[in-house]
Amino acid sequence: MDKIYSAHVKNFKSTKSNNAIANQFVITIENGDQIFQSYNSIIAIKTYCGKVQIDRDYWNYSRTTSRYRSIFLNESSKETEKKIANGTYLATDLNGSMNKYK
Repeated sequence: MDKIYSAHVKNFKSTKSNNAIANQFVITIENGDQIFQSYNSIIAIKTYCGKVQIDRDYWNYSRTTSRYRSIFLNESSKETEKKIANGTYLATDLNGSMNKYK
């Protein structure tokens, strides 16, 4: 039987007011993986073993997405872009397989 993992979803919080930021989520899976979701799109996945996958179409979609992606990965957009270019991060389609759930 396949293992079914539970998940915990949290909104990013404002550093000024500590209020939840609408439509910006970190999903933590029981196995330690973390997913950054902006609105209805998965932007990045950090696995428990340190690997990072970035959605090739949405990783730099807007200023808001970029702001919270940078917080999630703890780095600037330029650093993320370098890691995509040198293969440290896998740029892939993180949302195509999710279409069946929409």
